[in-house]
Amino acid sequence: MAPLRVGNKVFVGISGAELGARGFVAALDVNTGRELWRAWSTGPDADVLIGSRFKPFYPKDKGKDLGVTSWPGTLWKQGGGTVWNWLTYDPQLNLLFYGTANAAPWNPDMRPGDNKWSATIFARDPDTGEAIWAYQVTPHDSWDYDAISENIAVDLPFQGTTRKLLVHFDKNGFAYTLDRATGQVLTARKFVPANWATGINLGSGLPDVNHLKVTREGVHVKDICPSPLGGKEHTPAAFSPITSLFYVPAINICVDYEALRVNFIRGTPFLGAAITLKPGPSATGSQSEFIAWDAVSGRRVWRILEPLPLFGGALATAGNLVFYGTME
Repeated sequence: MAPLRVGNKVFVGISGAELGARGFVAALDVNTGRELWRAWSTGPDADVLIGSRFKPFYPKDKGKDLGVTSWPGTLWKQGGGTVWNWLTYDPQLNLLFYGTANAAPWNPDMRPGDNKWSATIFARDPDTGEAIWAYQVTPHDSWDYDAISENIAVDLPFQGTTRKLLVHFDKNGFAYTLDRATGQVLTARKFVPANWATGINLGSGLPDVNHLKVTREGVHVKDICPSPLGGKEHTPAAFSPITSLFYVPAINICVDYEALRVNFIRGTPFLGAAITLKPGPSATGSQSEFIAWDAVSGRRVWRILEPLPLFGGALATAGNLVFYGTME
């Protein structure tokens, strides 16, 4: 990940959810390198820096020590939720936004519960690290759907008033538009073929999970879309203030997935799954599409089909051009 500097602080995270690492984000003093605060992704509220200022929008994200009680035993200590991609700072609200990675291991039967705070978008006070709100995007992640995609802060008209929005294209195939002050999901629509859920309930914030596509130990579940590569990987989307559209390198690859029992051995992979990737549904055989997305209405405006996966980011310019790279 690229560290983010704000004033006298540098914010950094770690990778390693596939090794059973316990994720965190930390603030370092820019002059001395001294750690000023550390917020873990799993564990008791004191470790996650959840206190009296924490006001999640949805009941599903409220409760004491959910970073422990939503896990079996002490598995939260190897639970993943690493912070290995983009961080966003809003100087008006003085909030730091980021997403956490998948829960570990990939075998969901080994970790019943929501597995908080993996696959979660956090808003924090950058001065103290205190959590202000959190939204778990994919509770009990059964598909390696990290929530590590960038969170793009924009102010746009929404239902007659200008709102402070946070736009997030998740690996799970849904594009989320949130109120970045409160964590309320305003729109959530599929931007690529996704069959693990039929939609996102805006009242509860929960996905309407298709239980035929939930992975299980010893069961070969076929044709889950998107794959662990995600509907979009870590490569960033771009926003153009000229068009008010987002430009997204989207991936259309699905997976056959069998969860397997695995033991945690420090320093070795902590996966617990056998997977086979395959092209997703497409009349042309395309494995990706470059799309223009309206985050207010939650709809695709146009797309360019690409035969191979898009693993590069997008760039929108003041000259009203947008760029992206292909594997060809």
